[in-house]
Amino acid sequence: MVNKSTLLFALLFIASNGIAQTADEDSIWVKELEEIVISGTRAGENTPVTYQNISKEEIGIRNLGQDLPYMLSASPSLVYTSDAGTGIGYTGMRIRGSDATRINVTINGIPYNDSESQGTFWVDLPDFSSSVNSIQIQRGVGTSTNGAGAFGASVNLETNVHSQDAFAELNNSFGSFNTRKHNLILNSGMLDGKWSFEGKLSKIVSDGYVDRATADLNSYYLSGNYIGKNTIIKALMFGGNEVTYQSWNGVEESKMKEDRTYNSAGLYFDKDGNEKFYDNEVDDYQQNHYQLHISQVINHNWTFSTALHYTKGKGFFEQYKQDEAFIDYGLPNIEIGGEVITNTDLIRRRWLDNDFYGFIYGLNYDRDRLSVVLGGGYNYYNGDHFGEIIWAQYASTGEIRHRYYDNTGKKKDFNTYLKVNYNLSPKLNLYGDLQIRLVNYHVKGIDSDRRPVDTGNDYTFFNPKIGLSYSIDGGSSIYASYAVGNREPGRNDFIDSPTLPKHETLGDLEIGYNKNGDNYNFGANFYLMNYKNQLVLTGALNDVGGSIRTNADDSFRAGIELTGGFEFSDKFSWSGNFTYSQSKIKKYVENLNDYLEGGVATNTYYDTNIAYSPDIIGSSQFTFTPLTGLDFVLFSKYVGKQYLDNTSDKSRKLDPYFVNDIIISYTIQTRFIKEIGLNLMINNVFNIEYESNGYAFGYLYGEEFRETYYYPQAGINFLAGLKLRF
Repeated sequence: MVNKSTLLFALLFIASNGIAQTADEDSIWVKELEEIVISGTRAGENTPVTYQNISKEEIGIRNLGQDLPYMLSASPSLVYTSDAGTGIGYTGMRIRGSDATRINVTINGIPYNDSESQGTFWVDLPDFSSSVNSIQIQRGVGTSTNGAGAFGASVNLETNVHSQDAFAELNNSFGSFNTRKHNLILNSGMLDGKWSFEGKLSKIVSDGYVDRATADLNSYYLSGNYIGKNTIIKALMFGGNEVTYQSWNGVEESKMKEDRTYNSAGLYFDKDGNEKFYDNEVDDYQQNHYQLHISQVINHNWTFSTALHYTKGKGFFEQYKQDEAFIDYGLPNIEIGGEVITNTDLIRRRWLDNDFYGFIYGLNYDRDRLSVVLGGGYNYYNGDHFGEIIWAQYASTGEIRHRYYDNTGKKKDFNTYLKVNYNLSPKLNLYGDLQIRLVNYHVKGIDSDRRPVDTGNDYTFFNPKIGLSYSIDGGSSIYASYAVGNREPGRNDFIDSPTLPKHETLGDLEIGYNKNGDNYNFGANFYLMNYKNQLVLTGALNDVGGSIRTNADDSFRAGIELTGGFEFSDKFSWSGNFTYSQSKIKKYVENLNDYLEGGVATNTYYDTNIAYSPDIIGSSQFTFTPLTGLDFVLFSKYVGKQYLDNTSDKSRKLDPYFVNDIIISYTIQTRFIKEIGLNLMINNVFNIEYESNGYAFGYLYGEEFRETYYYPQAGINFLAGLKLRF
């Protein structure tokens, strides 16, 4: 039993007296029922796919303000990057060389990837890591899930589950580049044995490593739970507002040696030719999520879960543009004093206003040797894209907020799947997974270059998966699976391509071995991912910083992933992973029409490397615990060379890099404060100069034309945090 308590939430009112459950069997039952919410999209112990579970404690080691990709830095085959160079603001990750548009992300089973671009924007959910209870990463096609197909990996996030005890928690972090993070978490504990509530407010600010790459991030998280005898109802509201100064452009190669932090965003020249930067060249976006989950035990064998969701997103990025032609904005030339004016300086905003809603469901049957899940969902997306002029040196006939382009993208996405796990024997498990997915996408209107756009397509995909897992005596197991995935093109693929882009098909073979000993663990996994019509990155960007892709007829990714850990003593342990892979396009035809005027020109490359796919990725983590509550961690990450396009041109690559971080944490408990936590994270302790991302324009054809840009990362820097839990 716990004492009566009252907690006041910002944005959520709670004033209740509560009695906590204390029976162990009740706690175990509640935990099992809560897991129903996510069981449909996660792999279990006997599921023959390659996956990794990450706990709340593992996430918390680095949770001092950086975005979620940095929390996952120790994961196999994962590369993370930051536009601002600090892990705050626009960040991203690739798994097995596949970028965010190929990684399926769900939050409590709800799709998070943007329906049109298919990417994930962690900057829109700042400090979301503080509200995450666990993460599962499935590499490869993985199990059937909701949203776009996984062509590199799936990342499933489970938000915080109920807490038995009431608490208040205050976290403050400070660090290099004027970085600060502040959050307040309030939790009611169990009230009357049935109700629990949690609320969080958070703020993160940073100046960034790159010039003017500032971030001002605000977020909230509210949840309420009802836990009955056979029912759990969970309601969530969470979201954030980000205002970041743009640092999307990267640094041109010629600038790197003289000024690694140079940022060309907002650049203009005054009347005397002096270099100036617009002070509000920002990205400003608000995103709010609403979820309602219901889980029901029907009887001993049957359970059912469903969820409704709605996401509202709205925002813009603002740009100062110099010497722009009136005709490009649908405005006529003007005449002043007999002089015809055709161009003007202006400030424009490019808006995205979207709504995303739908439902998911899962019916679970579990008895003896058989486990079955029938699940799926339906989602609808409506996104308005439009541009406005908010100021101009010469206004022509335009009024304030003159709208110079406007188009709408609409997407319907339905899927249903049937997953079966059957124990053929006490040691041998058969897994089958069949999914049907129907997609309708269409975009219509006037594009940002004032070109009429009317494109899209309908798709029907069948995605089968089958596998076996076998338990060997002594804590060992082996598994093998083969999965087929199909995926539709994204918005930019339709708009930027002169012809209708083809959908992609992936066949994924996974063979793995795992061993768990008394003080060690080891895993080895071989994968072969064969693609048909894979949309590969060319290295170039479109006019809004989006990656341009093209279909490659025949390509593959193959590799071996090794994972392991060893506990030398109760004070000293090690864990790490190593990936060696090859990612190739058998025949890549580079179309040069975008660069050359007149005629048709191409370059053809055979057995060439796929862009952004390092052959070697490795990480290592040594942990030393001299005293209870005191940990010293040395984290190391190696990433091999990466090509910036598909030509394997050595002059267009990211050099390999090896960075090391030191993390020191100390936790104590006192009579008046439940927990005091002190954290110090020193990143890049050897002050290595490296670049984790980049892109290239140009070609090798006759007279060379090329431009290469890089995203430099910060040298040695630190973050320090103080946690107080009452």
